[in-house]
Amino acid sequence: MLSFDELWELLTTQDESVEIEAKKASEVGKSCWETEPGLGGGYLLLGIKSPQDSNGNRYEIEGLTNPDKIQTDLASQCSEIFNIPIRPHIELATKDGKTVIVAFITEAQPTEKPVFIRNQGLPKGAYRRISSTDQRCTEKDIQLFFQERSYQTYDTTPIPDATLDDLDPEAIAAYRRERQAINPNASELNYDDQRLLFALNAIAKHPTQKGEYCLTFAGLILFGNAIALRRYFPMHRIDYILVEGKEWVSDPDKRYQSIEIREPLLLAIPKLITLVLNDLPKAFGLEENEIHRRETPLIPRKVIREAIVNAVMHRNYRERNPVQIIRFSDRLEIRNPGYSLKPTDEFDQPGSKTRNEKIAAVLHEVNIAETKGSGGRVMLEKMLEANLSLPLFVSNRDRDYFHLTLFTHHLLDGEDIEWLTQFKNYGLSNDEAKALVILKQGGIINNLIYRVTNDVDTLTASQHLRRLRDAGLLEQQGKGSATCYTLNPQFLPKEKIAIGEATRVDTENSNLDSSTPERETLSGQSQIPNLDSSTPETETLSGQSQTPNLDSSTPRTETLSGQSQNPNLDSSTLNPQQLSLELFPTTEKEPLEDRLAKIGKRTKPEEIKNLILELCEIEPRSSSELASLLKRKRKYLLDEYLTPLIDAGLLEYTNPDKNDPHQTYRTVPK
Repeated sequence: MLSFDELWELLTTQDESVEIEAKKASEVGKSCWETEPGLGGGYLLLGIKSPQDSNGNRYEIEGLTNPDKIQTDLASQCSEIFNIPIRPHIELATKDGKTVIVAFITEAQPTEKPVFIRNQGLPKGAYRRISSTDQRCTEKDIQLFFQERSYQTYDTTPIPDATLDDLDPEAIAAYRRERQAINPNASELNYDDQRLLFALNAIAKHPTQKGEYCLTFAGLILFGNAIALRRYFPMHRIDYILVEGKEWVSDPDKRYQSIEIREPLLLAIPKLITLVLNDLPKAFGLEENEIHRRETPLIPRKVIREAIVNAVMHRNYRERNPVQIIRFSDRLEIRNPGYSLKPTDEFDQPGSKTRNEKIAAVLHEVNIAETKGSGGRVMLEKMLEANLSLPLFVSNRDRDYFHLTLFTHHLLDGEDIEWLTQFKNYGLSNDEAKALVILKQGGIINNLIYRVTNDVDTLTASQHLRRLRDAGLLEQQGKGSATCYTLNPQFLPKEKIAIGEATRVDTENSNLDSSTPERETLSGQSQIPNLDSSTPETETLSGQSQTPNLDSSTPRTETLSGQSQNPNLDSSTLNPQQLSLELFPTTEKEPLEDRLAKIGKRTKPEEIKNLILELCEIEPRSSSELASLLKRKRKYLLDEYLTPLIDAGLLEYTNPDKNDPHQTYRTVPK
């Protein structure tokens, strides 16, 4: 159980989420409890005023006047008003002299769900936690909960009309061949085909015809022939789409080429991997003492393999839509129905949640898939090793889809370095500079991408991203674990502006034909979709340095303030000193960048004031941005420096409304 201080930090940096809900004391009787699956439980904080109710447009600690009574009421409600008794773990905490309540409610067992308010019944009395909102369960939600009570996944569903004649002998042979290579002594290899398929849950006893067998859903998807797959599940195909250029059908005369793959997964997966790898741009290399060059796909094979396997293994087969693999000139997009059961901001962590257990088990036995939850981590590692931009994961729980984008461009090249010069007055760290490059290339960033790129923890990543937002460089989309950021359009390269506008599709435009890839909405729940800037060298997940030091034989590259002598070097050949931005102009006295770097606790107040005036003379800055640059707490900076400078007529507000949460300050012209 997290402490209140930890929860408060998460609440103020990431807002409410599926795991944390904050309420005033008067709201105890409202819909505080949800029956949301797969979260392990959630926290309720009582005595907190929401941004909508506070004057400062942020969470505030209101405190409780009678915490003992509220504890009693809370425990009584949990015990009496629901269809099953709930036993929350309740603790009191004190912050700034005010008392609050922290309640942790463990997730109910599958056999106990759905949990609902007894006097309202189903479905009205059952709620789900979607992002930071409470929503009533639908009939579809209720059906899902009741099915989970039996501990049977959808892929075990028998299909009475599908007989053993609908099997593809080649798929069965492929299973035996691959299983034999991995474990020659596997006992199931001694079974005949019928017994083997029954052991794999690929067939089941017919529900009405005694002594007969029928295929299960897993059996048809894994081993069914193309005719049976078309007859029973025509939309459960895989579409491989080749698009000219970087945008979907940008030229109506040059649409796209599409290949429909309707084969059992055991045959379709190897074919897809080969198809995609053959189409990707190739990198050329010549090994030492070799005379023949080697061609390797720009995106590592293991990344392509993991991406395709995860799409077909974890997709929601209840939804009758195809998996789409779309090849653009600069990226590969893989889109499948079914949001990720594992939050995308935990993709770099071990642990797996499987929607289709029987399908996953068979793919694991033939070494096509792993079941340790390391697929996301492998993709992140391999993309970093190849010095490519990190994959973009977008999972939307409301609309039930998952999108993965794999970029074919390098994380940092000469063009990116030149583009970064426009930010030289923002006091960017190397970590923040890399984040902006990712936004330039991919259009979106979240906590996971930031923390993996720069090797920092979650809270540090949140603080850095919020600083960039407060400085006006980023725009925030979504809340809680769905929080992501886009680049302020004024900083987009000219050729990217149209693309950036195209991505801002209204979230209500969800009725596109399934054959037409839909643009990502930046408000999608990236649960898609994350470094301490003082660390001079960033380690990748595998321990490899992204920025190894150059030896004396490596051509020298100037910093962004000068001309690059070798603009084609990527970030794997640049050391941190060479990546550093010249953040501030050099004058006759010591450069402003150097003076900021020397700031400490003993820096004289007059020097702090001079730095504030110089920074705000370059351009207006927010109090949060100044606090970050000057290494001071924001409230202290406001009370001790900003307000006195305004009173002295040396600094002024850019907005007449002093309480504007986005207020910035500028130096009064002399």
